[in-house]
Amino acid sequence: MTRRPPVKRRTTSRRRDRQDTQAAILAAVAAMVITVMVVNWLLAHWWLLLIAAVLAVLGGTWWWQQRTQHAEQERARAQALRYQLAQLDALSHRQFEHAVRDLMYRDGCSDAIQVGGRGDLGADVKATDPLGRRWVIQCKHRRNGAQGTPVGTPELQVLNGTGRPVHKGDVVVMVTNGRITEPGRVFARQQCLHLVDRHVLASWAAGSRPLWELLPALPPPRRPSQLY
Repeated sequence: MTRRPPVKRRTTSRRRDRQDTQAAILAAVAAMVITVMVVNWLLAHWWLLLIAAVLAVLGGTWWWQQRTQHAEQERARAQALRYQLAQLDALSHRQFEHAVRDLMYRDGCSDAIQVGGRGDLGADVKATDPLGRRWVIQCKHRRNGAQGTPVGTPELQVLNGTGRPVHKGDVVVMVTNGRITEPGRVFARQQCLHLVDRHVLASWAAGSRPLWELLPALPPPRRPSQLY
């Protein structure tokens, strides 16, 4: 006995297709009608569009002026930043790192960032100078300043082991408000590390010259600078 095909199912499927098509047509027609109504209303009330455009221009201009003024104020504050050694001595270690970061920002390193903390792998501050060189800075704060424990070879060995291989630094620097041992200085010269001891820090923090003008034998620029 031969079975007949399920005619009812096919009929139901076709009915659903027709209903979906009709619904899509009605939705399209409704969208067109609404669009025409909106356009006609806007044409009849064109002055509202004009007012909205004027307000948008005024609001955008005000926002841009505020943004520019804020940026100029930030630059002015950064350029006026100065520290005396007594101020730096009174800081905590973390505050000292932030002060070094702010000085790098003052000098034109717009991306200067403090990264020191647990697991910092020998880097406390990172920055890119206007000549494109990547700076990796380790900070050693001594509460007693020149009377504190000097920075020695072991600390410099840690910095040397990560400054270039891990952090990809072009200029690898040790900054301290204290002293650096003579063996440490010898090691730094051998490994092309740069040292900022209490004397150099005083000139840098209290003056207006960027750090790269105070350190000798820096690597060549990576790109031309708009500042020099």
